[in-house]
Amino acid sequence: MEPVSFEDIKRHNPQIKPGGRFHPLDCKSRQRVAIIVPYRDREHHLKVLLNNLHPILQRQQLDYGIFVIEMAMPTTFNRAILMNIGFKEALKDYDFQCFIFQDVDHIPENDKNLYNCHNSPSHLAVSVDKNNYKLPYPSAFGGVVSLTKDQMIKVNGWSNLYFGWGCEDDDIYRRVHLHGMKVSRGPAEIGRYKMVKHKRDPTNHVNKDRGNLLKGVRTRMTKDGLNSLTYELLKRETRPLYAYIYVRIPVPGDMKSHQ
Repeated sequence: MEPVSFEDIKRHNPQIKPGGRFHPLDCKSRQRVAIIVPYRDREHHLKVLLNNLHPILQRQQLDYGIFVIEMAMPTTFNRAILMNIGFKEALKDYDFQCFIFQDVDHIPENDKNLYNCHNSPSHLAVSVDKNNYKLPYPSAFGGVVSLTKDQMIKVNGWSNLYFGWGCEDDDIYRRVHLHGMKVSRGPAEIGRYKMVKHKRDPTNHVNKDRGNLLKGVRTRMTKDGLNSLTYELLKRETRPLYAYIYVRIPVPGDMKSHQ
C-alpha cells in the first residue's frame, strides 16, 4: 500500500507495452479489456494502484490496456463524465469488448477477482475494508464495475451531470435495471479491496442536486450520456504504464440544457 516509483513498477513489469498495454504471448485472451481510471491529481494513489493491478492482470492473462482520464481544473470534479470519455477514447485505440471502471483508490486483494465482463453488468468491489468488507447497501454499484461495450451503449453510458460527490453510481445502477438487466456480484471473499486513505478533495464537494438528478433517471437517460458527451481533448500521451488523457469539459452551467 506504499507508493513505488513509476520506473520501479515498469522495471518489475517488463512485459508491459507503452500505454499500459499487455497481452499474453502463449495464449489468446477471451476478452479485450480496457481499464478506465477517472483521476484528479492523485499520483500517490495511482502508483499504489498500478503496482498492484498490473501484476494481477498479467497473471489473469488478459489482453488489456489502462487509461487514466484527468479533467482540467478549476471546476467541480465529475467522475462519471470521465468514465464516458475513457470509453470513447479507448475505442479509438483498439476494439475493446469489456470496460472496467476503476476508482484509483481501490486496490484489489484477490487474484481470483477476474477483471472481465459477463452477460450482465458486474460489481467487482463487493467488499471494501472501509465498509468492514460488507456491501454498504443492496443496490451499491461503485468502486470497480464492469460493462461490455454493448451494455454501455445500451444504457447510454454514465450520466454527464453529476458534478461533485454522490449518486452517479446509483444513476447507472438504475439505468441497468430500467433496461432489463441485473447487476451480478461474485463472492464477498473474492471481491475484496483495500481503499487508499485520503481526505475529501475540495474540488469534489457533495452534489446538492444529486437527489433530483436521481429521480429523473428514467426520463433523462436516453438523452444524457454517451450521446450527449461533450469535451475538449487537451493532451493524450502514451506513457510507459498507462495511456494518459487530459480533457476540458463544459462547466455545470453549460450542461443544464441536457437535464
